[in-house]
Amino acid sequence: MPMEVSNITTVTAFVLLGLSTNPQFQALLFVLFLVIYFLTLSGNLLMVVVISTDSHLHTPMYFFLKNLSLLDAFYSSVIVPKLLENLLSKWKTISFVGCFAQIALVLFCGGTEACLLSVMAYDRFHTVCHPLMYVMVMNKRVCAGLVMACCALGIGTSLINILPLAQQHFCGPNRIHGFACELPPVLFLACSDAYTSIIIILATMVIVGLSTLVPLLSSYSRIIVTALRINSATGRSKIFSTCSSHLIVITIFFGSGFFRYMTPASGSVLEQVISVQYSVVTPLLNPLIYSLKNKEVKAALRRMLARKSQLTF
Repeated sequence: MPMEVSNITTVTAFVLLGLSTNPQFQALLFVLFLVIYFLTLSGNLLMVVVISTDSHLHTPMYFFLKNLSLLDAFYSSVIVPKLLENLLSKWKTISFVGCFAQIALVLFCGGTEACLLSVMAYDRFHTVCHPLMYVMVMNKRVCAGLVMACCALGIGTSLINILPLAQQHFCGPNRIHGFACELPPVLFLACSDAYTSIIIILATMVIVGLSTLVPLLSSYSRIIVTALRINSATGRSKIFSTCSSHLIVITIFFGSGFFRYMTPASGSVLEQVISVQYSVVTPLLNPLIYSLKNKEVKAALRRMLARKSQLTF
């Protein structure tokens, strides 16, 4: 909503145009995203509970998976509840402060997840390539430090981008072509010169991208080279199966993120699809690909259900 202050119009709220204006299609989307949100929360929180309660999973790999699941549950909760609300609401508005808070949290989650995916690849590298040194290298202190470093990267990514954006002047229009407040489309609405913010976005994407994607790809490349040297066909198959599923998630997350933040906002259908990919679909896929298809996790789930049935009876 525009507000006049000393003959200067200032935007106090934004309108999220969403994915569709068709009421019937909006109802269908509401059911779809509600189911996705339920499955995302259920899958990720189930992983947190299983990993926390089963001593067999108290290893570095599952420690990182637990933190990824917590982050994905939080990430989904930053986006989807407001999306569901707007699909049912006639007035699809979000306050100025609420919009900026959502942008800050999305940037935090994105930066932290990029770092966590890189750390998990590094962990897998040591498991496959240096198994004898694994326990010594990836001890509890190192693992906790790596997770804290990822959170620090996420906070830094958020603050570096949100503080310059907060200094921009928004005088209208206030209509965002999207279902959530994201940095590119909101910056597109700024009335003041956005050059500094654009440079910061591009620099952040390059720095965060290189500092996370390069170690990640390097780790998986060395894992694949090591796998090719293994004589056992079963061992090679297991490593390639794991790596291929991980690389699918990584490609979706990094590819869609880079496209969304390094290209000008246009409000196109492709942009909406890409936003849905990394903010809604990826948090749903991660527990399925990283954990629920894992034999150790399945065994832990059976043990948990067996304990529950014993307590019931």
